[in-house]
Amino acid sequence: MAKQKNEGGAPVGAKSGILVGNLGEPIKLKDVNLAGISAEAAPKGGNVKIWTKLALTSDEPLFHQAAEGFAGVLAHHAQQAQVPLSLRHADTVLLVIKPDRTAEIWVDTAAMAMQMRVTRDMAAGSVVFESDIADVIGMSFPLVKIEKSDQVVCIFRQDWRFGMYFDFNPKRDLSLEEMSKTLGALYRELRYRHLYEALANKGVVERLTAAGWFPFVEIIGSGFKGLADSCAAGFDLVDEEAKLVAKFDAARIERMYERWVAKPHFGSRANILRAAVDAYLRNEPVPVLKIVLTEIEGILQEAYTVKHGTTTKLAGLLKFATESAEERAGAPDTLFFPHAFANYLSDYTFAKFDPLGPPGLAGSRHAVGHGAARADSYTVTRALQALLTMDQLAFYT
Repeated sequence: MAKQKNEGGAPVGAKSGILVGNLGEPIKLKDVNLAGISAEAAPKGGNVKIWTKLALTSDEPLFHQAAEGFAGVLAHHAQQAQVPLSLRHADTVLLVIKPDRTAEIWVDTAAMAMQMRVTRDMAAGSVVFESDIADVIGMSFPLVKIEKSDQVVCIFRQDWRFGMYFDFNPKRDLSLEEMSKTLGALYRELRYRHLYEALANKGVVERLTAAGWFPFVEIIGSGFKGLADSCAAGFDLVDEEAKLVAKFDAARIERMYERWVAKPHFGSRANILRAAVDAYLRNEPVPVLKIVLTEIEGILQEAYTVKHGTTTKLAGLLKFATESAEERAGAPDTLFFPHAFANYLSDYTFAKFDPLGPPGLAGSRHAVGHGAARADSYTVTRALQALLTMDQLAFYT
């Protein structure tokens, strides 16, 4: 079972009338007394540091030792309960330990909810496509009774990798909200590994930025991977760009426009942005770039002024965009990639330009604003990049 949140954060799911349930019952265990995972080696009778709360992936060596330990302990307890148990082929394991040391272990049977931001309005029961996902902000087990006095272990598989979270701390209450956010972050890191790896590769980032590309929210689920893979391989991007441009039909562009004008600082420019959208749909990149690239700074300035009551220079606006994205997403490492986007704006959209130097490219606001961009750089691809940049700001602010 999965829940989604729309861009505004309203949940849909069981409360909307959809019947949901766990896939089975848990295995009941007794006398489960776990304290944590040792953080270091120590001789008998010596002092040792213990991890009582931790989140990690299978990329980390400690994961494998901890997973083997948990699997062995739980198999032993299950054997005592006369229930055969092997976790080696499980996808999701959830252990809930009660204060009286009884426990429930759910092996691929607990309903799982993913809290997500999506790129379009979502009715209850709608099919959610990969391209609809803007961000993953939480993961939980809403039909399993977990109380603040409980201890938990969760191990789950995503593709060929695993995530693990546990909290055994006996001195404070378990926070289900924090658990959900942490599991969501683990899932996000595993599921979208290719995005994080691309942005961690300086060479790939430089080639992507030079070509005007970024993992925009609208293309992280459909299109960006091909661009990043081509950059990593040193291939020409022409074919991948053509494929991506072809995916943006009138309906998709209109959905982006509707997302923009729903924001007050975009709505005041609705007629101007409408002209840009209409030009794109007529396959006229010149007016798209002329309009969009000169409106971006104004939109950021208006949003900044509403919040702070004053104006600021471009550097302040880029900082504001980063902070706004972090605030909306709840963390700096979400699929919004706020810091990386600030660099993209600085290095590409608002790249420094010398009016007395050679002509610039139509992806640069300064080159376009000075009327000094090369005529042949006003392409449909660059026009789409400008629209996607505008769209990213709609998610941020």
